[in-house]
Amino acid sequence: MEAAPVHQARHEGEAPACPITGRPAARHVQWVSARLLTDLWRYSGGVDVGHLLLPARRFGLWESPTGLIFFDPMVAGDEPFYRAFYGRIGAHDKLAGARTRRLEFAAAAGHVPEGARVLDVGCGHGGFRAYVPGRAYVGLDPNFAGEDPSGTILAETIAAHADRVGPVYDVVCAFQVLEHVAAPLAFARAMATCVKPGGALLIGTPLWPSPNTTIPNFIMNAPPHHLTWWTPAALETLARILGFEPERVHAIGMDRHDAMIHWMSTLTPIRCRDRYFRAAKSWYAALAVAYAGALVLNRVLPLPRETRPNTLLLAARKAAG
Repeated sequence: MEAAPVHQARHEGEAPACPITGRPAARHVQWVSARLLTDLWRYSGGVDVGHLLLPARRFGLWESPTGLIFFDPMVAGDEPFYRAFYGRIGAHDKLAGARTRRLEFAAAAGHVPEGARVLDVGCGHGGFRAYVPGRAYVGLDPNFAGEDPSGTILAETIAAHADRVGPVYDVVCAFQVLEHVAAPLAFARAMATCVKPGGALLIGTPLWPSPNTTIPNFIMNAPPHHLTWWTPAALETLARILGFEPERVHAIGMDRHDAMIHWMSTLTPIRCRDRYFRAAKSWYAALAVAYAGALVLNRVLPLPRETRPNTLLLAARKAAG
């Protein structure tokens, strides 16, 4: 097993570069100790991430001039982390399983024309495929390709796929993937490379601010899971950097798989506004109360028909040539 890379924490006076524009961060939000995040992952997430996070000692949370919130350093999860954590919570079946029902997928399908050739990056078990019947669907997921009996999900990274095939797809999409990668611009550039002239790029991300970011010490919003929190302006800026014209940024409410987040954000006695992680008994207690109450309400109440937006979906168009 390779040794974990050593990440050097920044001094308080240093502003890191925005991961999509390269310009210095406009605002420092807070410092978060690697020990706090490691402990939160152990006790509330049930996984050990010390080998990933502790070499960094602490993380800065910063705001880009675009409104993007990002962690520095950007320490992404490895395959054992995702296997362990997503296995515990059944994430891939909930987010991209064959029977998955998602408002995000429905909104994205409206941008996919009949007969289109579609590439779904980080597709899990290919849940979006059911929303685009009659299209030529290809998925990329090195971790789950072997579990797909159709053979349309490839064990290939987007970078390798882009190098191999070039601009051959009418639509290239990635749902709730970009926030997990340590180099989001490079990842998005590889996606853009696969889009035909005149084709569409669809990128779904978490929204900031949102119910997700209301919950104190909510570990899913932190490294090595979420490294970036997105705004409409940040997604539009990304599209233009890639040479695409933004057509729409959908703000999407919560689905059944988000129900726990809805109830937790409703019940928490502490609501985050400009600080999101804190080693304080009141914050630990607030998280525990919100989670316990959400477990009860999630069993007895349906998710409201209308909820606050928790997700963004960018639809952008490549020039015709």
